[in-house]
Amino acid sequence: MNAKQEHVVHIEKSLRNIAVIIQQKGREILSDYQITPPQFVALQNLLEFGDLTIGELSAKMYLACSTMTDLIDRMEKNDLVVRVRDERDRRVVRIHLLPEGERIIAEAIRKRQEYLHEILASFSHDEKNQLQTLLIKLHEEMLQ
Repeated sequence: MNAKQEHVVHIEKSLRNIAVIIQQKGREILSDYQITPPQFVALQNLLEFGDLTIGELSAKMYLACSTMTDLIDRMEKNDLVVRVRDERDRRVVRIHLLPEGERIIAEAIRKRQEYLHEILASFSHDEKNQLQTLLIKLHEEMLQ
């Protein structure tokens, strides 16, 4: 294995390990709420993209529409979302995020950010800036 390949191997492993820790911490934070990790992801998508159809939400989450329907049913029972008819096309039903869903997302994200703030406390200002710049660059490259 050459030096370039070694870098990629180490970077991939580091990213995977970080993702696992973030996922575990995220699940720990969600245990304070009455939602599952897939419900959290669905709520995040609705917050970011606005009202979506079940098909659109299914595509964003890579889940079957039948699975998404069950997920939406449970979130609707907990007053996190509501199904609404599209005003332009009454055949289309969109999922709308309710205030309780917004509150849970905001609190969970705030707790995640507090956790990250604690982790980054030992980083210098320059290190934080460099990390942010490199993560943005990596994300942009992945989107191409």
